Amino acid sequence: MGANTSQVSDLCENQSLRTLIGTESISENDPFWNQLISFTFISPTSSGDSKLLEEAVIPLAKILIENNPRTGNFGALVRIFLGRTKELKISTECQDQLFIWQAHNALFMIRCLLKVFISEMTEEELHQQFSYQERAPGSCDTGREDLLEELMCNLVHLVVEVPLLDITYSILFEAVTTMLVLLSYQLFHKEILRDGLIYQYLMKERCVSLTSRLVKTLLYNFIRQEKCPPPTTHIFDQQSDGGGLLYGLASGVASGLWSVFTLGGASSKPGLEQEQNPLPLSNQSLLLLLVLANLTDGPNDCPNPYRQAVTCFKNTQDTSSIPTEQHHTFQINFNSLYTALCEQQRSDQATLLLYTLLHQNTNMRNYMLSRTDMENLVVPILEILYHVEDRNSHHVYMALIILLILTEDDTFNRSIHEVVLKNITWYSERQLTEISLGSLLILVVIRTIQYNMTRTRDKYLHTNCLAALANMSAQFRCLHQYAAQRIISLFALLSKKHNKVLEQATQSLRGPRGADDSSVLPDYAQDLNVIEEVIRMMLEIINSCLSNSLHHNPNLVYALLYKRELFEQFRTHPSFQDIMQNLDTVIGFFSQRLEAAGTDLSVERVQEVIMKGAQALPNDRLKKFPELKFKYVEEDQPEDFFIPYVWSLVFNSGVGLHWSTTNIQLFSMDSA
Repeated sequence: MGANTSQVSDLCENQSLRTLIGTESISENDPFWNQLISFTFISPTSSGDSKLLEEAVIPLAKILIENNPRTGNFGALVRIFLGRTKELKISTECQDQLFIWQAHNALFMIRCLLKVFISEMTEEELHQQFSYQERAPGSCDTGREDLLEELMCNLVHLVVEVPLLDITYSILFEAVTTMLVLLSYQLFHKEILRDGLIYQYLMKERCVSLTSRLVKTLLYNFIRQEKCPPPTTHIFDQQSDGGGLLYGLASGVASGLWSVFTLGGASSKPGLEQEQNPLPLSNQSLLLLLVLANLTDGPNDCPNPYRQAVTCFKNTQDTSSIPTEQHHTFQINFNSLYTALCEQQRSDQATLLLYTLLHQNTNMRNYMLSRTDMENLVVPILEILYHVEDRNSHHVYMALIILLILTEDDTFNRSIHEVVLKNITWYSERQLTEISLGSLLILVVIRTIQYNMTRTRDKYLHTNCLAALANMSAQFRCLHQYAAQRIISLFALLSKKHNKVLEQATQSLRGPRGADDSSVLPDYAQDLNVIEEVIRMMLEIINSCLSNSLHHNPNLVYALLYKRELFEQFRTHPSFQDIMQNLDTVIGFFSQRLEAAGTDLSVERVQEVIMKGAQALPNDRLKKFPELKFKYVEEDQPEDFFIPYVWSLVFNSGVGLHWSTTNIQLFSMDSA
């Protein structure tokens, strides 16, 4: 915040704010409100700036909490904002920047105060803060207006009705951000919230009737990837003579109130936050969409309408009629959405959206699988897995599950071996000047398994990696020499680990054991059981490739023959005898042909013998096993995983939002 820090810290001394939070009620017709909301302040985007701002707002908000029951000034501020929202669409059409600017400022103040309120009180107490209002002597309270519900419904209406232009960018960003703040009660509860006032408002007809439009708008905000416009275009334009009406009013009223900020431009290093958060509305819209889509279903198995909208929308080019039983559906441009998903996979939230659509929206999944440029989607996912050391575990899981879902489709498994990539610069272990997408996928998944074996030792990660390889194995085609080598190298690593664990178990049996050493053997037995399961799966993957496409994979046969001694020890092992029959047949068949070809054979000659032998090996020589097919299934109560994950993304990636870690209950700071 640099030189502006002192002004922010002086907020407590500002007379207009002291009046707002003071002990006197202010009539909604008082000119004070027009003055209060005429300041040149646009919400900061960096967490650091937001922290400084919130620290300045907290003492003001606490005084307002104390005085508001008598003054009703907070409710008056909300009504001032609501009064302006009714004219926002017309103001946009008329290019009435002053009106939009003041409405934005009112909402920004409400959001700052709400954020403190929510961290300090329950939903019921928050509702009370909205219900207080100035009473004329002798008047009675009708009690019919629910101001909190009005605010939530108006925010939804604002987001779907007001078009995205330079002059409306900031107020749309503020509306989306305020909705996130209102939903943030979940952060302060360890258990998953399945009801509550805010939840109920979103599930009532007024909001539910706008479900498809809201989801569609948030998706289009993500798709459009609009950068924040320069501050002079969305607040006011200075005239060459020093300013027109708007600039003069802004500079005059704002004097001594809040200093001038720009969205993303108020950090101590100019331009830094703008580079980090160049797309604040796109980012915030995606986070809100994920929060809404992951709300729990309502009572009596009433489905979450926002999730329904996410799971059933269709392509604008789809001319088929929409089934009457599908609620909240709409049409959106799949090509634009696909392009945005391909471009934005560096963020957790974009990967989570991709997972959600692949897993739950059949229309979008079928569209993605029909694309002829799948490399644009798959390569960014592989890059996430390749840089596993730099990613959080949830991001890695999502990327891996996306691959698993894709590999459930045989057409995908075939087509990825037909796509040739050149110069994969981020793959540093070896220079890959030309490789198929399928071989690259195999390399990255195997690397992930090896990383997991030496570092995290996560069985869930292992299982999903192996399942993806197994799904692909029958369709392996023209494997790159390096990919074939890595498959056998992984088996060598597993074999070495198996022998080490077996040796440790044997030594523990021979060594002296005390009365309290009964747990040693079961630990080794468990380790041995896990490693043998993985070895079995790798043998099945190799066997599946040999049984279904041996003549397409001479490089795998070459690598198998080169390391044939690795497989000797597993021939008579009871867990592997059946699956080893085919490998023995292949190794024996090609070994005989190589012996017949002579000694001191060159690599090229060996490959030639393998190519000819592959055509000559009768299919009936290899025993048929059931096809390897694994399908991803979400675990029971997926909300226990996804809701904390989504809110950790809001906590870490929400633009201009800072939460103190002190009261966060939903997740540990380690997992965040």
